[in-house]
Amino acid sequence: MGDVLAGNHAVWEFDSDSVLIRFARGMRTPRLWHALGERRMPFEALSEVTTAAVSTGRRESIVLRAVPRAGADPLAEAAAGQLREVLDPYRLVLPADRGPEAEAFAEAIRERLGPDAGRPADRFLVGAPQPPLLLKAYDARVAFDGATVTFHWSRTGATGTKWKAGDQRCALAAVTDVEWTAPGRPGGGHLRLRLRDTPGDPRPDHDLTTAVFGVGSGAVHDSLPFAAALLGALKRARSTSEVLEA
Repeated sequence: MGDVLAGNHAVWEFDSDSVLIRFARGMRTPRLWHALGERRMPFEALSEVTTAAVSTGRRESIVLRAVPRAGADPLAEAAAGQLREVLDPYRLVLPADRGPEAEAFAEAIRERLGPDAGRPADRFLVGAPQPPLLLKAYDARVAFDGATVTFHWSRTGATGTKWKAGDQRCALAAVTDVEWTAPGRPGGGHLRLRLRDTPGDPRPDHDLTTAVFGVGSGAVHDSLPFAAALLGALKRARSTSEVLEA
């Protein structure tokens, strides 16, 4: 088995304890992959690796897919199954005649999966984008500096409820969860912070800790890494707090 496997707009590199996925630059590469640049997947973060033959018209292909353990990858946790298959960063497509290479690569990874592969992880094992970060939504610009999330409302996009309330600052310590709904889904996409002891408004365009996506704003390649960064920081903060309290 080779240490490197190149497929559709990505190269997988086999290392002693992980797989490094490098995404190619190019017009056909999904913009989410451009934004991520690369993903290092420790073997302990994986639940399984699969290969499958697929047919797309006249073309036969083999698909290699790494499946993160539940709770191990902030990007997968934020996406919550909403990513279209073609955007899945852990899916590599190769010509069908390279099936033996793909299967050998997959088997080498399987041999290194630990006894916890089928269990949820108690912490993130894959990295998340690091702050400071900025997200442009339809009704707000959302900034995250590592400790605070700030919603700067748009005069033209925000509802009267949000505009009258003024910009909002949410300390990470007050956040209990992050909800990302993909743009283009029924009801529209949004990024919502769930706050402790604050139910919030169920209507995203009226909730003061929710940014609504729209045409030209909140695209997957911008908003999903932002949500993953928030989740990563939130779990790190919780882990630190638990250690201090112990």
